[in-house]
Amino acid sequence: MPAFIFSADAHIREPHDLFRSKLPAGMRDQALHVELTDKHLLTKTGDRVVYRLERDGEGDIGREKRRGASNLTVRREDLDRDGIDAEVCYPTLAMMTYYLDDPQNEAATAEIYNEWINTFFAPHRDRFVPCGVLPVRDREATLTEMRRLHAFGLKSAMLPVVTPRGIPQYNSAHWDRVLETAGKLGMALIFHTGTGLEQIIQERGPGAAVVNYSRQMNDGINTVMMLVAGGGLDRYPDTQIAVIESGASWLSALAERMDEVYNAHHYYVRPKLSMLPSEIIRRQVKCAFQHDRACIMSRGVTGTRSLMWASDYPHAEGTFPNSRDIVRTLFDGIEISEKEKADILGGTAARLFGFEIPQQRATAPS
Repeated sequence: MPAFIFSADAHIREPHDLFRSKLPAGMRDQALHVELTDKHLLTKTGDRVVYRLERDGEGDIGREKRRGASNLTVRREDLDRDGIDAEVCYPTLAMMTYYLDDPQNEAATAEIYNEWINTFFAPHRDRFVPCGVLPVRDREATLTEMRRLHAFGLKSAMLPVVTPRGIPQYNSAHWDRVLETAGKLGMALIFHTGTGLEQIIQERGPGAAVVNYSRQMNDGINTVMMLVAGGGLDRYPDTQIAVIESGASWLSALAERMDEVYNAHHYYVRPKLSMLPSEIIRRQVKCAFQHDRACIMSRGVTGTRSLMWASDYPHAEGTFPNSRDIVRTLFDGIEISEKEKADILGGTAARLFGFEIPQQRATAPS
């Protein structure tokens, strides 16, 4: 087994009143907050419910209690139990930032969250890497927050995987300054599933639970297509992006399909790229996955440095507390080197998120 395991997807649960307590008085009535009822956990902005999660018969959320969802001291014990050395942490409540229609409220919410993680994680940066949140309704605010995060020493920041209504899509030159700044700062741009959607639950008929969660992969595909085909990543080759919690096995199929179309319809293609789409993907795009083995089998297309294993702690659909067993069997029957395994299970994510692997854990056993 590789010596070091880094989860590329995990979440922290912020205080429920973080934004209502810290936003300027004039914005507090629309602040993101959580309310508990007998049957649901409600995420709201003002009186508007933006996300509803059903509680079980005992009032809990999910199948097994995740004691470290908001307590990093306890969470370290869960990581030890699960065989994970370090992880990057995305928000819970602040994932809903892109539901905020007012640019000032959105920017202030991102600023509050980013200041909070900078303080909250400070004593635990030996195992946890916080990821910032970027506002998008005012591009100058986006750039300002990127520079603040860089000053905090953070190496990654979230953008919505779906651009909210009225915001240009990712094939637009609107994003060039953001891509350029990310490359110059060495800041990875993170596209987490479910962010920016007008409605997370879109299907309510038969199979809805499977359809709604599975289809979010499509948003990651669209974002990668836009950034590659639109030329943004080609123009800024130092910029790295990652699609999180959407699986990874689609990446090789997308790379090959984009190459096929780029060549077959080259006369009509605008802009012309300096290399094939698959080469840009291999150079600049990464995906986090939990269970897919097809992405490992097709690594000849994407390279192992486009693949990052993740646990999705503390979510019920994540691999906790069975990550040891899942990681142990992930490569069964696949001919793969120890170096490739080490990249997939920790090395690639550690590099992307600026985490220094302890020297004694940096090499895989022979």
